[in-house]
Amino acid sequence: MSTESEATSFNVLRQQMLARWAAMAPRERQMAQVAGALVLLAVLVLVFIRPAWKSMQQTPAQLRDITTQVGRMRALADEAQALRQQSPVSPVQAEAALKAATDRLGTAARMNIQGDRATVEFTKVSGESLADWLGEVRAAARVRPLEANLTQSEPAHYSGTVVLGLAPGQASAR
Repeated sequence: MSTESEATSFNVLRQQMLARWAAMAPRERQMAQVAGALVLLAVLVLVFIRPAWKSMQQTPAQLRDITTQVGRMRALADEAQALRQQSPVSPVQAEAALKAATDRLGTAARMNIQGDRATVEFTKVSGESLADWLGEVRAAARVRPLEANLTQSEPAHYSGTVVLGLAPGQASAR
């Protein structure tokens, strides 16, 4: 029943609109057509053209970002390949290089070696110094971090421990 009443009210409404249209002067009809065309054009621009235009404007910046990320990934891959190709160092040499790198941090780092593992305890070490230390021990001593427990004690300063494997191939592949 409701479908029939909806169809009837639609027909009544349609008849009323056609009667109003017929009662309009030709100039009013023309103005109504122009207004309708303008509304249709505005909807088309807002729904279809503007989003596409915005995407086209953002594409160059996104491509630059992606290119930068790919460059970083290639550099990391090259570094990983270079590290794989390096010959292993003896545990004595690794221990000496690790001790030298840790000594450069002064009283902010304390090292304890037990068997094939070294535990380094840091106290308020700057983030830059910590990153340099990690790079140095990875390259010179060829040790791998097995476990790290670091917290930010002050802005840009860290405290905690890092456990390193002195024997080659100790770190789990991740």
